[in-house]
Order: sequence, then C-alpha cells, then structure tokens
Amino acid sequence: MARGQEQDLVSGEQAHLRFGIPALVLGNLCLAFGSWFVRMADTGPIAAAFWRIALAAPFLFLIAQAMGDPARRLGRQTFALFGLSGLFFAIDLAAWHLGISQTKLANANLLGNSTSFLLPLYAFAVSRRWPSGMQAIALILAGIGAVLLMGRSFELSPRNFAGDLLCLLAGVFYTAYLVLMGRMRTGMGPWPVLAWSTMMSALPLLIMALLVGERLIPHNWAPIVALALLSQIVGQGLMIYVVGRISPVLFGLTFLLQPMVSALVGWFAYDERFGLADWIGTVLIGLALILVSQPDRKPA
Repeated sequence: MARGQEQDLVSGEQAHLRFGIPALVLGNLCLAFGSWFVRMADTGPIAAAFWRIALAAPFLFLIAQAMGDPARRLGRQTFALFGLSGLFFAIDLAAWHLGISQTKLANANLLGNSTSFLLPLYAFAVSRRWPSGMQAIALILAGIGAVLLMGRSFELSPRNFAGDLLCLLAGVFYTAYLVLMGRMRTGMGPWPVLAWSTMMSALPLLIMALLVGERLIPHNWAPIVALALLSQIVGQGLMIYVVGRISPVLFGLTFLLQPMVSALVGWFAYDERFGLADWIGTVLIGLALILVSQPDRKPA
C-alpha cells in the first residue's frame, strides 16, 4: 500500500474516533435514562415501548428528509431485513421493559446491556481471530468492573430472577438487531435505517401490549415523550450513526456506561448509595474504555 493511502486510512480512523467516541458517550447517556422513564410511566411496560417507537418514527423520517437522505422505497429483500430487525428490536424492548418492572434498576441495565460482551465476541467469531492483548485485558477489566459495580444489587434471587432473565434475553436480541443494522448501513444512511427499523417494530409491540392486556393510554405523557425523544431519537440515532464506523470492542464496551449512569440515578433518586466495590468497578470500567480506545499497533 502506498504511503499516501496509509496516511488516508490513519486519518480516517482518527476522524471516526474523534467523532464516534463523543457520539457513543452521548448516545449511551441518553439511553441510560430510559429505564427510569419506563419506571415513571403509568402505562404497561410494553405499552411504554410502543409509544417510544410510535412517537419517534415520524420524526425520524422527517430528520432523514432534512439531512438530505430520505427513506427511499424498499425492495423485497431489504423490506424483509427491516421487518426482521424491527421484530428483533420489538422483542428486545418488550423483554427489557418487562424486566425493568420485575428486577432492580441496576440489574436491568447491566443484563440488558450484555451486548457489551456479546457484540465483540460475535465480531471475533465472524472474523475468526482472537482479540489482541489490549482488547482481551479491556474485556476482562470491563467484566470485573461491571460485576463489582452492581455489588449488592446484582443477585439472582427468586424475587428478581424472572426479570434478570428477561433483561438478559433483551441483550441477546439487541445484539442481533445491531448486527442487522450494521449490514443495512452499508447501502443506506443512518437516519433512514433507523426510521425504517423503528417503524417496523411498532406493530409487533402494539400486538404484544394488547395480548397481555396492558394499559395503553397514559395519563402523564412526560415520561413517555422523554423516552421517545432521548432514548429512541437521540440515543438510538447516535448508536446507528456510529455502528460499523469504529471498533466493535470499543462500541460494545461503551454500553457499560449505561449501568454506571443507572447506578448514579439509583443513588440520587432511590438512595442506593455507592459502596467500595461500586467505586472500584467504576474505575475498572473507565480504565477498560481508555485501553480499548487506544489505536491498534499490530500490523494488518
């Protein structure tokens, strides 16, 4: 490869890190408050997920139009892929919202974001290679830090076992959703991709909410609107913008910001104070993020 081409590749990677990392951090901060909004909503948990989608979808199509990348007509194969991604996202949201109501807030965010580890492991399996030494250390530190951060909150008791399993199931389906979104991003801009996948998940969520007999219409719209605006439009929009642009390991590990923020929300809103293990876990996760954000010096 010519020296000029190498310099272009390096500068491109640096640009992705410069803009991608702040976008990831902001997106995860917005998504982290989603579980709090679900708790405050006076609808059923699946109904709250439906409104998150239904209110956000029209704005996402408008944003795509305003950004000069309108949602074009879909072919049969593309429509099927979007339908599958929408179904995965609907199951993810339904399972996670149900889990939030049946387990601790910290458990829900930790297990719901098992994507932090599933996505990098998927990437390594597909590429048929082992993580580099720095990536392996970062993954180990992040895993230890995540467990320590939850501390006393992380417990598989009969009271919250079902909720924990639902949140773990949500993480599995969210990983599958992101994998499909990464494929769709190769031929379409981020906003049309998010708009179509969001719209495709609305009907499955509505059907699920009606089947379980949840209350559909809220009295207080504030948590629902905040959930749609921050979690779906801003948070999810930034996730789709970044996916495929930076390292899957870095992308996955930044999801651990969400349980960290959730722990802080629990501290201030519910008087769930940090212990020594929580602080050590926070430091380990921060160190893991610093390590994984360093450029890979191994030759291609």
